[in-house]
Amino acid sequence: MKHKYVNFISNDHLLTCIGNLHKAYLKAKNNITKKNFYTNKVDTIKLTFDAKFNDIDEESLIQSEILRQIDKSINKSIGTFHEQILGGIEGFEIGNLSGFDIKANDNTLFADIKNKHNTMNSSSAESLFQKLKVYADTYKKANCYWVQILAKGSFNEHWKGEINGKEYSHSRVFKISGDQFYALLSGQEDALLQLYKVLPIAIKDYLNSIESKDAAKENSAIDEIKLETEISNRTILDQITFENYSYYLGFDKM
Repeated sequence: MKHKYVNFISNDHLLTCIGNLHKAYLKAKNNITKKNFYTNKVDTIKLTFDAKFNDIDEESLIQSEILRQIDKSINKSIGTFHEQILGGIEGFEIGNLSGFDIKANDNTLFADIKNKHNTMNSSSAESLFQKLKVYADTYKKANCYWVQILAKGSFNEHWKGEINGKEYSHSRVFKISGDQFYALLSGQEDALLQLYKVLPIAIKDYLNSIESKDAAKENSAIDEIKLETEISNRTILDQITFENYSYYLGFDKM
């Protein structure tokens, strides 16, 4: 079939990847009930400052906080989206929890993909280097990559340096930016740009292809909290504070 969207994966594969990400968005949105919103405790002292210093009404503030939680959940799914896209390039496959994110079918490449350059601390960086080194030592023709989709530059270079006080280097362990990794696997220098430019069209096509019943339900957290305020006559922030910290001294009398 003729390529409608990008030249390095099929139309169906791109739409499937978009569909998988859309399902992740729906799940994240539908998952924010009041119970889930309270899971990690809401910092209502910070929210009070946010409301007053930024001149935001309480309901809008809580909606923003809910969207922040949704965004945190979605970030991981964005990384998975890139894995699935790259795994659709001929000659490559995704790891499916095998210890790597992407590999060449002939075992000449292994990669671990991070969506952002700053998602690892020194311990996780050390662990990742050691994992890639094991693949490089096991497969003598394999180049192994730490992929940073959103990097601070465009690069493909040996990953070497000091991590936790130890010197690390290997002749076939690299770090690479997202644009260069897309180019490496696809053989097309502008592969990531192709994907970026076509996404609005492909997303629109995907959304037009699904039934309206698949549309996202709004999260219920704010409605549940507002229902409680009608009974308690508390403000939204006071209601959240009471429900999160009623076991604190004096908070049960709010």
